[in-house]
Amino acid sequence: MGYIRFVRPNRIENQRHREGVFCAAYELRDCPSVDGRTLAHLEEILQWFRENLPIAGRFNRSSSKGAYRRETQGLSWYKDVATEAIGKSFELVRLLAENGYPIEVLRCDRVGYVLYEDDHQVVAEPFGDTPT
Repeated sequence: MGYIRFVRPNRIENQRHREGVFCAAYELRDCPSVDGRTLAHLEEILQWFRENLPIAGRFNRSSSKGAYRRETQGLSWYKDVATEAIGKSFELVRLLAENGYPIEVLRCDRVGYVLYEDDHQVVAEPFGDTPT
């Protein structure tokens, strides 16, 4: 099975990993200068994700007391069979690109230690050689 992840150039604070596409989407949504048409289209896409993509329940390998306060290491990847979610992500990427947010598509077969999995996605702590 293959996996796909959408990232922006910005690094996650205190980590070597790049931020995912939703960081850029919410930054654009909160931008005061964004026009109404763009904002409406963006909100339509984000609403689709809220309604159709489960929220992962885990982003750390540790299950010890207080683990929820630790910096998360898990990164979200789509399974290559999640064609509808991937298609919506490409729609989001186009909208972000039109507004000055460059997004890169990563593809990988070995994403790391899987912490969470559903029909559409996995969350994994990356191996040293996993593109992030």
